[in-house]
Amino acid sequence: MLKRALFFSTPYCLNLRNGQMVIHTREAPDIQKSVPIEDIGFVILEDQQCSITLPLLNALSDNNVAVIFCGENRMPNAMLMNLDSNKTQGECYRTQIEASEPLKKGLWKQIVEAKIRNQAALLRKLGRDGDKLKPYYMNVKSADADNREGIAAKIYWSELFGTDFIRSREGSSPNNLLNYGYTILRAAVTRSIMGSGLFPAFGIFHRNRYNAFPLADDLMEPYRPFVDELVYNLYSQGHEQLNKEVKSQLLRILFMDTRFDKVMRPLDVGLTFTSSSMAKCLAGTQKKIVYPILE
Repeated sequence: MLKRALFFSTPYCLNLRNGQMVIHTREAPDIQKSVPIEDIGFVILEDQQCSITLPLLNALSDNNVAVIFCGENRMPNAMLMNLDSNKTQGECYRTQIEASEPLKKGLWKQIVEAKIRNQAALLRKLGRDGDKLKPYYMNVKSADADNREGIAAKIYWSELFGTDFIRSREGSSPNNLLNYGYTILRAAVTRSIMGSGLFPAFGIFHRNRYNAFPLADDLMEPYRPFVDELVYNLYSQGHEQLNKEVKSQLLRILFMDTRFDKVMRPLDVGLTFTSSSMAKCLAGTQKKIVYPILE
């Protein structure tokens, strides 16, 4: 079931009643709107004056809803994470902890191949030279030992946004749009990881001691080109600032169509295919991570 994403950029009051999120303003408390908790997948609280009750937060957590809190700069800053979202969570945690280095290196190889393939596909879709990336997704070594991901990235960004563009979190536009889109994607990946019984702190490749969600950073890599496509279209239309309209458009990443072999699913639903396949790979019951093919 496709879940709703709710974005609050003005100071609403949110509380729980009869299994529903009740939404109203302080100025007009009698004018209310309600949304069933089971229909919600994401709640983004941007305005610093929003209020939300503890019973509602617990109900959202119980339903594995990703609640994202924004800082004073209106950028995503933190996320509520359910610590008991899967019945076999303990068993899955053990498989993650006990996963061998050869297994993790092989899984990272698959992730790098899928990412560069989708980058090449996006370039071709936009009329750019995607074939430049073909040598880099062919025959990737275990653990991407020769860093084809990094080398391919330089070619990819140059083809996508021009030779003067430098991908950097602090760089000029459209880096700000990319940052926001990736943050939304990362939250969605983390939500799907938890739903599959995995723990996002146990990564395959990303292992920065200050990173709380390295597995999300691993798993999301082949999905990044879907964000890049959305940002490319917005930037081409002259959008350079993260205003309310642009943020609303970037939230559409959750509902973009993604193709898995012969099946088309919204990206948020497709993430469950990927995360559950990762859990099976770690458990030794499956060998390949399921990723969408960008078209």
